[in-house]
Parts: sequence; C-alpha cells; structure tokens
Amino acid sequence: QVQLVESGGGLVQPGGSLRLSCAASGRIFRINTMGWYRQAPGKERELVATITSGGNTNYADSVKGRFTISRDNAKNTMYLQMNSLKPEDTAVYYCNIKTISLYWGQGTQVTVSS
Repeated sequence: QVQLVESGGGLVQPGGSLRLSCAASGRIFRINTMGWYRQAPGKERELVATITSGGNTNYADSVKGRFTISRDNAKNTMYLQMNSLKPEDTAVYYCNIKTISLYWGQGTQVTVSS
C-alpha cells in the first residue's frame, strides 16, 4: 500500500507564495515520475508540473516562470514552490507518483484571493 500526503495549501493574497509538499510512504520500490495537478471548481483536472527521477521537469504554460517543482528522492518527497500567485491559480492541488502503478494524494486547497 502506498500513501501520498500533501501539505502546504492555504489562503494567500495575489502576488504571494506558497510551498506545497507531497510525501510518499508505504511499499515503494522506485518512484519514476512525480507530478502536481490541479482542479478548479467546474473544470477538469489539469497538469501543473512533472519531474522525472532524473530531475527533468515539465510545466504547464500557465505556471512557467512562477512555479518550481523539485523532489528529494531520499525522502520520497516532492515540492511545488509557487510564486507570484494569481486568483486563477485557485484550485485543489493533487500530487501523483508513478511506480509500478499510479497513485494520487487526497488534495490540498490553494485559494488566491484578496
């Protein structure tokens, strides 16, 4: 069994910053790609950023230059540093990991509002 626990969400003003964390635990042999996704009310879940085991990253155009994804392989933990946040970044943020299977976290709410 694999568990993913996200943390770091909250309420922030436009232009502010937040750092999300995603910690994986359980029967994990090797994590390949890790990723952050988000889902806003009334919208489909969308990719935010991914990072491979080798550190290669990929970002949605809407967050390039503002968000940075990183991972600590020794701790099976992934991070998302979010700067210059905008109201349109408001969503539930989910992490996922791909090992032999694909696992999702429970989500953490990010609200950007004045």
